[in-house]
Amino acid sequence: MSQRRWRPSRWLAGHVWTVLPQLRHRVRPLPVPSTDPWSTDVVDPRIGSVRLGGLRSDAPGASTLLLVVHGLGGDPSSPYCRRAAAAAALRGWSSLRLGLRGSRGDGEDLYHAGLGRDLAHALAEPGLARFERVLVLGYSLGGHIALHHALEPEPRVAAVAAISSPLDLELSSRAIDRRRAFVYRRHVLTGLKAGYAQVAARRPVPTPLAEVERVMTLRQWDRLTVVPRFGFADVEDYYRRASVGPRLPELQRPALYVGMHHDPMVPPWTVGPSLDAVGEDRLQRRWLDDGGHVNAPGRWEERVLAWLDRHGR
Repeated sequence: MSQRRWRPSRWLAGHVWTVLPQLRHRVRPLPVPSTDPWSTDVVDPRIGSVRLGGLRSDAPGASTLLLVVHGLGGDPSSPYCRRAAAAAALRGWSSLRLGLRGSRGDGEDLYHAGLGRDLAHALAEPGLARFERVLVLGYSLGGHIALHHALEPEPRVAAVAAISSPLDLELSSRAIDRRRAFVYRRHVLTGLKAGYAQVAARRPVPTPLAEVERVMTLRQWDRLTVVPRFGFADVEDYYRRASVGPRLPELQRPALYVGMHHDPMVPPWTVGPSLDAVGEDRLQRRWLDDGGHVNAPGRWEERVLAWLDRHGR
């Protein structure tokens, strides 16, 4: 009797494709093109100078720069950022994997979902002036920040793509704070708490470290850290003012949203209302049936870069 090869359900595959690439990367890190450290300073109105770091890979003679923005709790070395840098090199592009505030363990600061202007500050660094065209690729919360930047983009930014990105912060916090998302939430919060401890070691922080270390939900994290650090009235005010979803009709550059039907961290019901409120002429969308959060089988990322190349001309 013939045997059929077992395949997980697509729902289960969503979890597999979310977790497996991380585990595989620990055993065998994805290769990347030659990389150099990069940094620049941003002047923050509340605390002064803040250093942004990153990893830069230059292709000889390249006039296009791919700006890669990581997700919440990630950093420029995250597997998906490494994949993007490798894919850019195959196209003859240079890349900058930008580290959001404090993400590289330097204790510089915290970041939040609405800091799209930090991308403009990064691109103003003199060493990046030679690039004639910038394409922005953001993963998860990094895609939310990339779309924020596309509301008031730096002139050289030609197109933007967001992968598995939240659009409504209220709905997204509800999703990640569900009991079934405990493993993912703990992973994200572990990284965020480590970053907060590094900030606390350098300067005063808005909430005592011991209290932040007891945080169990993303909403608590936002209420105790992001809200007081950036002067929001409360967590509802932060979610309302920082969510890019209601402002998607204002996008100033061609933009693409790529979602996964079985994403366990940013499920479709959290982004559907925002996508329904904006036309395809402003924001194109692609949905993948197989895959999890920021990961899927096949060569789908190459197609995303091809879209950026085509629409960024």
